[in-house]
Amino acid sequence: MRTNSGSRRLLSALCALTLVAPISGCGLFESRPGPPEVTNDFLARLASGDTQGAADLTDDAASARTLLDEVRTALDAQGLTTTVDQVRDASGDAATADATATLTWDLGEGRSWSYRTSLELRREGDDWRVHWAPTVVHPKLSEQQTIALAAITPQPAPVLDRDGSPLLAPEQVVSIVLNRKDAGDLAAVAKTLAEALHPLDDGITEQSITEGAQAVPEGQVYQVAALRDADYQSVKPKIYELPGVSFTGQTNLLPPSRGFGSQVLPAIRTFVEKDLAGESGFRVTTLNVAGAEVEELHAEQPKPAEAVDVSLSRAVQTAAEDALEPVREAAVLVALQPSTGDVLAVAQNAAADEQGPISLSGQFPPGSTFKIVTAASALENGTTTADAPVGCPAKTTIDGRRIVPNDREFDKGTIPLHSAFAFSCNTTFSELAAALPADALTATSAKLGLGADFDVQGITTITGSVPPAEDVVERAEDGIGQGKVLASPFGMALVAASVARGTVPTPALLRGRETTSASGAPAAVAPEVLDPVRAMMREVVETGTAASLKDLGDVRGKTGTAQFGDGVNSHGWFVGYRGDLAFATLVLSGNTSVPAVEATGRFLRAAG
Repeated sequence: MRTNSGSRRLLSALCALTLVAPISGCGLFESRPGPPEVTNDFLARLASGDTQGAADLTDDAASARTLLDEVRTALDAQGLTTTVDQVRDASGDAATADATATLTWDLGEGRSWSYRTSLELRREGDDWRVHWAPTVVHPKLSEQQTIALAAITPQPAPVLDRDGSPLLAPEQVVSIVLNRKDAGDLAAVAKTLAEALHPLDDGITEQSITEGAQAVPEGQVYQVAALRDADYQSVKPKIYELPGVSFTGQTNLLPPSRGFGSQVLPAIRTFVEKDLAGESGFRVTTLNVAGAEVEELHAEQPKPAEAVDVSLSRAVQTAAEDALEPVREAAVLVALQPSTGDVLAVAQNAAADEQGPISLSGQFPPGSTFKIVTAASALENGTTTADAPVGCPAKTTIDGRRIVPNDREFDKGTIPLHSAFAFSCNTTFSELAAALPADALTATSAKLGLGADFDVQGITTITGSVPPAEDVVERAEDGIGQGKVLASPFGMALVAASVARGTVPTPALLRGRETTSASGAPAAVAPEVLDPVRAMMREVVETGTAASLKDLGDVRGKTGTAQFGDGVNSHGWFVGYRGDLAFATLVLSGNTSVPAVEATGRFLRAAG
């Protein structure tokens, strides 16, 4: 029976009255879901993740369910929003209808993909169903295709020094991996690899490769080396065809050369890694049955991060590292800018690297370099003056219990304090310290930055410790940098910077990242105290223990040797500044300050 629209409305109204007065025969005219209702139901089920329910509303449930599940899995969608834009309803006995809808996929991490698609609906008896085709998912999706999502990762941003030169820059790195099962003759493959790679890394040997490959569990591969692309290209012809050897590439942030800034750049990279990563983009593509890309459906380009600026100077860091390279013993050099507190260089040679970041947090007796603090404390407490005559005998006895000798027991007799400083008289300064109050050295040290607790963003630092000494003998030992006094090269560089500046500068490394101090802002040492100390430090270079540096301009400093362990051996120090460049150089087990002074000389000549 055919009815017009008015008749339908009348019948609907009459059937609605069945709640009050049933009318026989109304069931014959109950309306079935039409194209609008089916379209809305299909899209609602699809949005909720009910792929089976959505598929059941199509005329090919099995194919629909398979593709819908594949697409949701490929997109790893966090959600889907659907909007019906239009339904061109059928009228009369029409067997088809059309609908358009907008699908917006939530791809997570703030990413979304929105597009319009079309649906055809067909009448099957009294029911309407979505005619299934891949174009329902996307208008460009064809039979036997699916959809893939791939991230577009931006290159990491570089880390730049104070002058804009790269300290960490993105470079291609190639990993060389070995599968011992596929290698066949493992010894032969290891030998060839070692011959090619040993010149680039002397730690790679035939034995190390063989043992490394045999140590990994069955089925896993052993990474033989990770090379910069330029190095890889130089050895590729020798190793590329080796059985069991494969190669993978990725982009890493690398320093200008291997080992450059070994104790500061890796820490910076870890600290700012997220800031350098940028925002990834993505591509949505169609794939054929072989998994090959057919067409790009959508793409959003990545947004690279901005470069991170640091206080380090590539030129100063290079000068420091080159200065330490000839030293056989473990050696470190830290350089700061007194006017700003900027960390300019943190250098360690290979022998020092084996002991970790000792330049920043290692704790060592500072030896005679601590006489900077002792001199300042004695002047501050009014117990002496720079020109006051003091004894510098070969050895002296403190409180009848402790004999303190000069180095090799030299004897200068009675000389002015500033000369005793230049000659580094242990006997003089142990007696000066013994006469001070128990906490005097502690207080003066704090005013020069030693013992301060800074939270320098990007690195971990420990300046040192100078505990109060109630015992006279202990105080005397502290006064010459032995006893319980400890300092890091970073801490002694801060002392030198504080003398140069007049107040303790706040050390800084990452631009825009504030350094905080748990110990608060220290009081300043009075200028009338620091001026004589500066003059004494100049005398050390003009006529004293660092006279070999007197041709390098207005260098001011203090040498030091510090016994450790059983007292047989000692570390060698040189601490000071020239202009707006403060430094601390330490050579472990140097036994004299000469290696530290020589390394500092090389550094200052190169630093300009």
